[in-house]
Amino acid sequence: MKHPEREDPTRRAELDDEARRAEDAAGPVSEGAPEASPELLESEPSAEGREAALEAELADAKDRMLRALAEIENLRRRSARELDEARKYAITGFARELLEVDDNLSRALDSIPPRAADEIGFVKTLADGIAMTQKALAACFERHRVAKVTPAIGEKFDHNRHQAMFEVESDQPPGTIAQVLQPGYVIADRLLRPALVGVAKAPATQAGEPEASGDGRGERIDRTA
Repeated sequence: MKHPEREDPTRRAELDDEARRAEDAAGPVSEGAPEASPELLESEPSAEGREAALEAELADAKDRMLRALAEIENLRRRSARELDEARKYAITGFARELLEVDDNLSRALDSIPPRAADEIGFVKTLADGIAMTQKALAACFERHRVAKVTPAIGEKFDHNRHQAMFEVESDQPPGTIAQVLQPGYVIADRLLRPALVGVAKAPATQAGEPEASGDGRGERIDRTA
């Protein structure tokens, strides 16, 4: 058995060299937590920077929220307006079809001679029935906000409610209603059918006396004085 004191010196030297290399590779032993490098300290935001970033994010979120609320409010108002218009004008097409019925009832009443309606019982009953039917139709129009537009003679022509069929010389001022051919109708505040009218125009200039020539050279006499 080999005695420890007689161990090979070469083997001991190799072990010592391996221990020194291991210590050199491990480096010096530091106590406590490692210190942060200056670059790492500079890259970390300060408390003021973090607060400013949070405030910016809060302002951005508030702006987006206000925009979303405004869009929702606009959508609500637009929907309410469309619903109100649909409620007002849903029967526009149907009401326009009934206008011809009212026109025919008026023509039927106008075609009955007043004397015949007074003297003949059957004619009077017929006229009363037509008048009652037209009255019921007018009440139906009123319930659904359909109103008749009958321009007055001398009223100024309004292209939003009147349709000019012709111009006629009249005692009325030019550009006013001289004759009503057919009444118009509106539903709520929207035109359903324009009134057909004749518009007054200025009377044609009467031919005056032939203008006298001054000295035979075709000069006109000044009559403006």
